[in-house]
Amino acid sequence: MNTKAVLYALLAFAIFSTHDVVVKYLSVSLSAFQIVFFSSLLSFPLLTLMMVQDKTLDGLRPKYPGWTILRSLIIPIIPTGAFYAFSVLPLAQAYALFFAAPLLITLLSIPVLKERVGLHRLLAVAVGFLGVVVVLRPGATELSWGHAAALLAAFGNATQSVILRKVGSAEKPVVLMLYPLLATVLVMALALPFTYQPLQGSELGQLALVALLGFFATLLVVKAYALGEATTVAPMQYSQIIWASAFGSLLFGEALDVATLMGASIVIASGVFIVMREARGGKSENRPVLQTRSRAVSSFGANVSVFLRQRGGRNTED
Repeated sequence: MNTKAVLYALLAFAIFSTHDVVVKYLSVSLSAFQIVFFSSLLSFPLLTLMMVQDKTLDGLRPKYPGWTILRSLIIPIIPTGAFYAFSVLPLAQAYALFFAAPLLITLLSIPVLKERVGLHRLLAVAVGFLGVVVVLRPGATELSWGHAAALLAAFGNATQSVILRKVGSAEKPVVLMLYPLLATVLVMALALPFTYQPLQGSELGQLALVALLGFFATLLVVKAYALGEATTVAPMQYSQIIWASAFGSLLFGEALDVATLMGASIVIASGVFIVMREARGGKSENRPVLQTRSRAVSSFGANVSVFLRQRGGRNTED
């Protein structure tokens, strides 16, 4: 079963990478706020298809309103930061910075989940952040808002993942899915008057494609986790660095940056080590990185973990 799970995951992340290529093309003429607004708006019908399978639609009041509001306010930041990073950074460099999310999840799990993090995982986090420094190369390259946006997206993804791990088992899936999407549309709508550009027919089509690609990639991730072990499926997300390097070189003329690839390799190795360390148990009770199934830089990404619980997929709980 794990072989099928790996294939589903690899296909999912290839589609996610294609999703990001379309976003990068759109960012030439549209702001990140506008792209996030319309792709989220176009996601509503698709999200409805996911929610109709929820048997708990008898009420929309959250059991943890504070955490739900905080997560709903954080989630709009993630695709906005990621989409802006795509517009100004090489794809491979943006991904390398997004991959810092598992390191941040490990640290945030200490105060939020009261997770006991041993020395080995702390050392892995430290090594991972060294990889981030290698990618950024302070002093050798000029740091930009794009780098800050990518790191902000990674931090936002880590924060929402830890919150979801804390309250997700008690909250209704519809609450965890609907409110963040509503918040995203509302926040982006407030920014839209300052950034709006009239849409061409081709741009509207590309926005619809962004929503569709995010939706189908999400379903494939769900299928992968339903079939295989999380320890096998989770590392497949790092295959995106291969697609990013290929797409960046072929479609955008982005030169393969040795320092970026070296730094990404360090970050990826640290993330995989943390996943494997959590899988072995030890001091880890919550397994926050291992249980994170979201790829939140798309409109649907933050709902992967929610939909897995809704479908009763494999490995959703320890």
